[in-house]
This record gives sequence, structure tokens and C-alpha cells, in this order.
Amino acid sequence: MNSLRRFMQSRCLFHMSKVRTSGSGINNQKRLFSKTRSCRTIMPAWVIDKYGSNDVLRFTKNVSFPVIDYPNEVIVKVFAAGLNPLDVSMRGGYGAATLSMKRDPLNIKQSNSEFPLILGRDVSGVIMECGLDVKYFRERDEVWAAIPPWKQGSLAEFVVLSANEISHKPKSLSHTEAAAIPYVATTAWSALVNTGGLNKDNCAKKRILILGGSGGVGTFAIQMLKAWGAHVTVTCSQNAEQFVRDVGADHVVDYTVGPVEEPLRALEKFDLILDNVGGDTERWALTLLKPWSGAKYVTLVTPFLQNTDRLGIADGMVQTAATMATKALKHLVSGVHYRWGFFAPSGPALDEIREMVDAGQIRPVVEESFSFSQVPQALEKVEKGHARGKTVVQISKGGDGL
Repeated sequence: MNSLRRFMQSRCLFHMSKVRTSGSGINNQKRLFSKTRSCRTIMPAWVIDKYGSNDVLRFTKNVSFPVIDYPNEVIVKVFAAGLNPLDVSMRGGYGAATLSMKRDPLNIKQSNSEFPLILGRDVSGVIMECGLDVKYFRERDEVWAAIPPWKQGSLAEFVVLSANEISHKPKSLSHTEAAAIPYVATTAWSALVNTGGLNKDNCAKKRILILGGSGGVGTFAIQMLKAWGAHVTVTCSQNAEQFVRDVGADHVVDYTVGPVEEPLRALEKFDLILDNVGGDTERWALTLLKPWSGAKYVTLVTPFLQNTDRLGIADGMVQTAATMATKALKHLVSGVHYRWGFFAPSGPALDEIREMVDAGQIRPVVEESFSFSQVPQALEKVEKGHARGKTVVQISKGGDGL
């Protein structure tokens, strides 16, 4: 009887393999074996083996090739990678405690298991392999994505991502231009849409203040809000004034000429404030909101990762929750809402952003592009913070054997 059961199981498995690899029908979308031209085990990448300054960056051709662990994942060949201030912070160990827990929740792996670590939060490239449950993408699709900080980054030849994190690349942009957008775009989207409650249908004629508006998140937010019909006021330095006006700011306040809160108090109150500065701004910024009208203050400068780095995961989360609750209640009695905004990877958000890009409502701001061999110089430029746009690294050129 057992022999008969094993025989029938083997016949069933053989039949299933024939159906999945047949040449026609919907089942052809699901395959058992890779169709890539060669089986690779290693790839080139820039990595760090410990936290520190730019000296810890190391180029190697022997990084393990990414593999699909879950059926909703894809492998992307990287054509261009964008760098952000977060990459500089992560290189120095910022958020290491929380990100390590996210990578290994059950603490199965030994300590320092995140190394070698690949930086790079933006990617634009082409799908090389799809998991069995991926329905909306196929091999050779051009895609872009913002890579979560707990995953290996884009300063490598290939990267593996969830299908929920990627989107088809805007047709109007090159890979280099496309790599300048995803991380700042999804961060701004998370803060303004998910946390702030704004969208293209309710944003018209709202008054928005962006504190520190000349950075990547700020310049993207300006363009998106203007496309949705909002009135946007921005604070920045004098030498960035023309830059933010060029991307759509209606009113600009120079914070270098004196206390910036004084000219802001002379203006009509705001419906939402996006704070990219943090620090002392919370002391006076919430008084600029319209009270008892649902107005929100959303700050992207939060102590969450600093608390967990300093106090550990459990105590850090308790401290963070207490701080958030105290501030929210304090300002709620004054009729305004206090919120923290966080980056959130989202392919659906990038779908909507792609439509805005292709419609000409949002344009990439690329300050300078570097070759793959110039990653240390590119990261150094980001660290100095002098850029008026995004720093992008060209990993590969389109059409190279795909």
C-alpha cells in the first residue's frame, strides 16, 4: 500500500511540473525553474563591514547573489542608485538596534549579522526574476523602488525586493533620473498623505508650510502639493530661494536673516506644517496652525531610532511612546494635532507618483551622477550636504545584454 501511495505521489508531481512549464495558458506565468542565462552565486557591490566614516566602504566582487526567499519577491538588476543622508547615518550606525531586530526578529543569527551591509535606498532597474506569486510584473519590466533600510541596498549589481515595494518606472525618465525620486517621494507621501491626511481631492487652497524645504523631501513635497492645488510656503536659506521657487514654492522665508518665526507669524495661519528641521522649531511652529480646524503638524525628525540605539529596543520604545503621547496631548488641548512621520515603502504610492511624473507635474532634481567606482566620492558629497538635488550612482547601462 505504501509503495502504491509513493508511486501515485510521484506521478502527481510529474504531472504538475508538466502543467506549470507548459507553453500556453495562464499557468505559464508560474514556473519551477529560473530562466536567467546563467546561475550566479556572487556579484560586485560596495559594502561596509563595520560602522564608521567613509573609510569603512569597501568594494568587492564576492558579495552573495540575492535569492528569492518568498513567492512575492523579485530580483532587480540595478541600473542606477540614489543616495540620501540616511545612507550616511546608517554608515555610522544610526538605527542599528532597531534595524537589526527587524532583520532578525527572533535573534536567531549571531551579533553583527547585518554585515557585510550594502547601502543605497533608491533603485531604478530591470526585473530579472519573479517569484511564483508575482502577478503584476514580469521579467524585463523597468521598475523603480525605495528600499527599506532593513534590507540590503542598491549599491550592488542586483537587489531583491517585494513586489509590493516596486512600481513601473516612469516612461519619461531615464534610470539615472528615476533613481533620484523614490525614497524622498515615499517619505513625503507617508508624511503628507498617510499621516497628514492630504490627497489630490482635498488639498486645493489649503495653506501648507514646509520647514527646511530645499532638501530632497521638501522639494518633492513642494511639487506634489502644487500639483494638487495647495498654497505652499517654504523656509530655506537665501541661496536656495530661487531653487525652491523654480520647483513651485509660492512664498519663501529666509531663515538666515533673523528668527524665522517672526515673519511666519505675520502670515495667515496654516492647515498643515511639514517639519524637516526639528529641534527648537516645535516650540513655536505649532502656534502657526489654524486652531480647532483639524490642522496638523507633522515632523520627520523623531527620537525613535536614537532612543532604541541609546536605551535598547524595549526601553527605547517605551520612552518613545511616552514622548509621543505627552506631546500629542499637550497640543491637542490647543486645538492642533501633533504627529510623527516616517518613511514607508509603497509600490502603490509610486504608481501614483509615476503618473504625476509622466504628466510633467513632478521633475527629478539630479545634482550630480557618479560611476560605480566613485561611490565613496558620491557618499562624501551627500555627507557634506551642499547638494541642491539628488546624488545618483550609475551602476549599469541599459541594454547591456538584457
